[in-house]
This record gives sequence, C-alpha cells and structure tokens, in this order.
Amino acid sequence: MQLFELSRKFPPEERYSLTDQGRRSSRSVSANVAEAWRKRRYPAAFVAKLSDAEGEAAETQTWIQFAVSCGYLEAGVGRPLYSEYDEIIAMLVHMITHPDDWTL
Repeated sequence: MQLFELSRKFPPEERYSLTDQGRRSSRSVSANVAEAWRKRRYPAAFVAKLSDAEGEAAETQTWIQFAVSCGYLEAGVGRPLYSEYDEIIAMLVHMITHPDDWTL
C-alpha cells in the first residue's frame, strides 16, 4: 500500500508504465501468497505460487529503482521500501525451500 500511495505523485505520463506496473507487481505479491496458502495441500502448487510471488517482489524492486532513478521517489524513501522487499523475498525463499513446514 505504501508504494500505491507514493505512486499517486508520479507524473501522468507514467500512468500506463511505471505507475501501473509498480502497482500491479506489488499487489501481485500478496495475491500470489494468498493463492499459495489455499494450495498448501499440494506442495508443488504451493511452491509454484510462492515462486510467482518472489518474482513479482523482485519486479517491484525494479520499479522502485526506476522511480528513484527518474526522480519520482527520493532515495531516502525508495531505499527502505526496497529493503522491505528484500525481507519479503527472504521469507518467500525460506518458505519455498522448506515447503514441508507450511503444507498440509
């Protein structure tokens, strides 16, 4: 939600690229985790959805980097947001490498 709020200040010409893509990928992380959780009866499906979430989190980091590079986000704002995604990715990787701890 923080990225969504910050992206409201991005210029209008970025509406269909950086703004839309950053919002989409950031929302997709939690949506894929929710889907993975509902598929936890099937370890392979669980891991596949978590892998999708990991990819979306990495994509979100890329959009954050672009926003900072383009001057739409200050580095002091983008850096901690990027770091939060590092933590999310680390949690997802742990779940992916230890699916038996999470699956039924």
